[in-house]
Amino acid sequence: MKTLRECIKEAEEKKVAIGHFNISNLEGLHAIYNAAKKLNVPIIIGVSEGEEAFVGREEAVALVRVLRERDNFPIFLNADHHASFESVKACIDAGFDAVIIDAVKLSFEDNVKITKECVEYAQSVSKATGRDILVEAELGYIGSGSNIKDVIPEGAGVKTDPQEAQKFTEMTGIDMLAPSVGNIHGMIKTGNPHIDEELVAEIRKVSGVPLVLHGGSGLKDEDFTNAIASGVSIIHINTEIRIAYMEGLKKSLAQNPDEIVPYKVSQLAQDMVEEVVTERLKLFNGMK
Repeated sequence: MKTLRECIKEAEEKKVAIGHFNISNLEGLHAIYNAAKKLNVPIIIGVSEGEEAFVGREEAVALVRVLRERDNFPIFLNADHHASFESVKACIDAGFDAVIIDAVKLSFEDNVKITKECVEYAQSVSKATGRDILVEAELGYIGSGSNIKDVIPEGAGVKTDPQEAQKFTEMTGIDMLAPSVGNIHGMIKTGNPHIDEELVAEIRKVSGVPLVLHGGSGLKDEDFTNAIASGVSIIHINTEIRIAYMEGLKKSLAQNPDEIVPYKVSQLAQDMVEEVVTERLKLFNGMK
């Protein structure tokens, strides 16, 4: 079975993108995995620090691993937006396939320092265990929070400088880069900004590493396809599936007010998440 690194390389060659979706519970995992399996495309499961604390670090590893080994399917686990070396190290030690060190709030020099520390540790563990652990870092302003915002946050216009991206990747040795190219975490009521595909292409060229698009929820289809064509290999979606889950759960509770069996109450929520994930994966992989 292919490794995550091999799947990313294949995605670049095919001009498609791997979908990355976060989970907070078992229903979310099943919904995402079912969609990927039916379409036969690789999938990345993400857990932020908050989601990881709720699901369980080792539990998340075990859940993804059993699906991968049982079905011989390319499903991978990523530590999404971890802010310290200690939290990144804990995820690497637990068995995560990839980690994101999010030190974008720090100075460029401090971002480089902590990112390099994470990369060196991941490489040492990879060498000792034979696992291929990928490290991603963020550069530029993408904001935070998978929520619905009234307006575009202040600072959203600060995009990643290509030359700074080149310097950053060379100094840290990261495997993937999450740049700011018009993307914002969460969804904006007044409409999400457009992706600067020319900037994507330039950053991909000078950085020399695969690019990851964060803040995908709420973007127009053309923004996704343009970003993929320009060099994005992984796309993060979280807010959209959270909304789908809550809408399904509310609808189920309204339709069945006397139901007390949890898996029956949450089935519609799971189905609605799977529907959203399916449509996104079709778009990312050029399917109709």
